[in-house]
Amino acid sequence: MQLEDYFDFLSEDDIRIKGTRIGIESVLYQYIHRAQEPKAIVQCYHTLSLDQVYATILYYLYNEERVGAYLADYLEYCRKSKEEYEKNLPPVVVRLRHLKAQRESAETRIVHL
Repeated sequence: MQLEDYFDFLSEDDIRIKGTRIGIESVLYQYIHRAQEPKAIVQCYHTLSLDQVYATILYYLYNEERVGAYLADYLEYCRKSKEEYEKNLPPVVVRLRHLKAQRESAETRIVHL
C-alpha cells in the first residue's frame, strides 16, 4: 500500500482521509499546533484509526513544504472567515455577548466589595 492510498485528493485545497469526511488539516492542526499525540487525536476523531493518523503525519513529514503551504492556506482561510464573521455578527450573538459582559462586570464588582 502506498502512503497516498490513505487519502482522497478531492482538489488542490481539499485532501481528506479516505473513507471519512475529515481533512488532513484537522489531524495536522491537532498534531502540530496543539501538540497532541496520535492516540489522543484518535480519541478526538472516533472515525479515524491510529494507522490513518500516523499515515497523515507521515504524509506531512514526507511532503512538508507542500503540505505546510496547504496548512498555511487553510489557517489563512479560517482567519479570514472568523474576521468576516466578527464583522457581521448575528443579533443573537451580539445580545449574548452583551449579557455575558454584564454578568462578568457584576461578578467583578462583587469580588472587589
